[in-house]
Amino acid sequence: PDRMLAERLLARCRTLILNLENQFSLHQPGSSLRRLNRDGALSNAPRGLLDVLGIASDIHQSTEGAFDVTVQPLWRLYATHFAGPDANPAGPPLEEIEAARRCVDASAVHVESGNIRFSRPGTSVTLNGIAQGYITDRVAHLLRGAGMENVLLDLGEFRALGPHPSGRAWRIGIQDPQNPWRLLDTVSLKRGAIATSGGYGAVFDAGGNFHHLFDPASGRPARHYRSLSVRGPDAARADALSTGLS
Repeated sequence: PDRMLAERLLARCRTLILNLENQFSLHQPGSSLRRLNRDGALSNAPRGLLDVLGIASDIHQSTEGAFDVTVQPLWRLYATHFAGPDANPAGPPLEEIEAARRCVDASAVHVESGNIRFSRPGTSVTLNGIAQGYITDRVAHLLRGAGMENVLLDLGEFRALGPHPSGRAWRIGIQDPQNPWRLLDTVSLKRGAIATSGGYGAVFDAGGNFHHLFDPASGRPARHYRSLSVRGPDAARADALSTGLS
């Protein structure tokens, strides 16, 4: 009912999102993550980056290594391969996949007293499987602290602070991975989060055979599920688990 209050809160949300993107982005040259990947170490790391790496470590253990933030060398290999004008449709050569896979090791990321370092040459981190969920949670915390209750957030993952203003649950559509313009299912959500992962979200080749959800054990895109959704109390863990379980 108070438009000025709403606009002030939205401005705070945007500021928070930009601040976190400056920590997690793989694309912004000066981001904390870009500097960490470039130098192999980062002193006095920002709180958000430390938080996310802590959650990622927990999910890495609980998924027995299936969720691994150090798969970035594989992403870079496949992206570079398929960007070539005469890319082999069978994918990168086996020896290149194995070389990139040897750089995938979450235990090579060490966090201590606010500092981060890599103990293995070639280590590179991506937070694309958890950062959207974490940012969603931070915005949710901001809005809850301001007294907001009937809120549904969609920042790539969904989180509800409470029901729709009418009292009913929010209705969350799950995209059909084979027909993205259709819904596969609809889920009711009053509180908590839901996150969905699927290889259809980012593909490297025209046929959609190679995608961004890598199996750290094989170095190849995982093919267990076309789509997988996880519900939970917070979006960061739901985001990471949907990736790891995929």
